[in-house]
Amino acid sequence: MYFLYNILIFKASLILKILALFNKKIKFFVDGRKQTFTKLKQHIKKTDHVIWMHCASLGEFEQGRPILEKLKEKYPTKKIVLTFFSPSGYEVRKNYNGADVVCYLPLDSVKNAKRFLDIIHPETAIFVKYEFWPNLLKELKVRNIDTILISGIFRKNQVFFKWYGGFMRKALRAFSYFFVQDKSSENLLKSIKIEHVRACGDTRFDRVYEITKQDNTLDFISKFKNNTYTLVAGSTWKEDEELLVDYINNKASAKEKFIIAPHNINAKDIQELKKSITKKVVLFSEKEDRELQEYQVFIIDTIGILTKVYSYADIAYVGGGYTKSGVHNVLEPATFGVPIIVGPNYSKFIEVIELVAKEACFSVNNSQKLSVLLSSFFSDKIKRLETGSKALNYVINKTGSTAKILKYLK
Repeated sequence: MYFLYNILIFKASLILKILALFNKKIKFFVDGRKQTFTKLKQHIKKTDHVIWMHCASLGEFEQGRPILEKLKEKYPTKKIVLTFFSPSGYEVRKNYNGADVVCYLPLDSVKNAKRFLDIIHPETAIFVKYEFWPNLLKELKVRNIDTILISGIFRKNQVFFKWYGGFMRKALRAFSYFFVQDKSSENLLKSIKIEHVRACGDTRFDRVYEITKQDNTLDFISKFKNNTYTLVAGSTWKEDEELLVDYINNKASAKEKFIIAPHNINAKDIQELKKSITKKVVLFSEKEDRELQEYQVFIIDTIGILTKVYSYADIAYVGGGYTKSGVHNVLEPATFGVPIIVGPNYSKFIEVIELVAKEACFSVNNSQKLSVLLSSFFSDKIKRLETGSKALNYVINKTGSTAKILKYLK
């Protein structure tokens, strides 16, 4: 199987180089990896003590971040290497100052695995949630490097638990310890004779709860809000925006304000969204020298500030629930103790399922249901506060996994 796997990796590397000529994201993927070994050699010396963390993309980085920052605080003289598989993670966090080196993980060939580990020679390797690369894991095991998985989650339909999954089960043997999110994952690993596993929750909850302790002030949002009831709609797609615009144009009171942070900030789409709204609208890019308190709708046509914007919400709408990939991050508004509304596609996200079950989050599939829900929360402050408290308590009750993992990493 290793032979076939290595042939596939070789073919994939050739195909990706061709596809990179026509696809911008794949070009980032290919070109970024050309710099990996040079960058590592520039920053890592043979005498350095190194901790390496690997994240598939941005979501996994947010899960690993609490661990990374605590390790950096505890071991300031050690070097931190942070790798990403996906451009959507690397391009956003390539300048993250919590790591000494941020780079792409090389493709999983035998040669790349050996060369990568020769350069960084980590004392500890930390994988976040998933990403099981057989050649890399095999080399980590050969070198007896302490390798752990954090915030892992396993499902019965994965190849590890099939009769034909021996090749990938063997790769899992490289891990010294598994910290998984739930008992189901723990039991699945134990069913294939992996005993060094503990269910200790998801580090994302520690990360989002820490957000409430930072300074989330945005002066321009304070001016816009002007102590008025405000709905914050984050990571919205066109389907989400159509429902929101219908409510804003036809049903919203003049005493309600709206902040919309689209997932796609393409200038053409932003202008279309602005034109579709009949109330007074201002864009983030237009905010200078404006009397922001006079506007009813604020469109965020930039990235990187949504988390802080959620701190101003009286109620939150999280987009993506009408797309195949599903709802975006509901934990960020939840940690600020506000009611949450999402679209219908959330079945892949346990945190949304649990928040819905606790009546802290509500799913809508048409404009009428959204209108009824928004009108109800606007008119009933007690209901709003009670619902928001359920969301916050959900987050608080899920914190603590970072401390459990750090005990192992002493």
